[in-house]
Amino acid sequence: MANTTPSASLDVRAEVTATYAAWDSAFNKADAKAVAAAYVSNAKVLPPTHEVISGPVEIEKFFAGLFSGGFTDHNLEVIDAGGDEKVVYSTAKWSANGKKADGSAQAAGGIATHVFERQADGSLKLRLHTFN
Repeated sequence: MANTTPSASLDVRAEVTATYAAWDSAFNKADAKAVAAAYVSNAKVLPPTHEVISGPVEIEKFFAGLFSGGFTDHNLEVIDAGGDEKVVYSTAKWSANGKKADGSAQAAGGIATHVFERQADGSLKLRLHTFN
């Protein structure tokens, strides 16, 4: 019997794309509280500085620091996504605009890895976020 249902990986990719759009929107509004709300309470953010940022208070403080440094225009573009009804993973290209010490514009970007936990309402929240 042929399977006529859409591929689960395509559904996950669409979910991740929508979740990324909401995250980018919060980032681009410089809303550190909204960005932090996209993470579970015991989440970890692992930036290229080799810090280990844990939990909503530290995550909010980290992103507030990026915003005060002039970072904006963030964009996540899905490379790959997969998972199941409990855990979803994705990789993405990211880009943003920041400022150099002298105030001039500086483009930034790299690769990110995300692990999401599905919430009771079906939404995705980040458990792990690492980027270079």
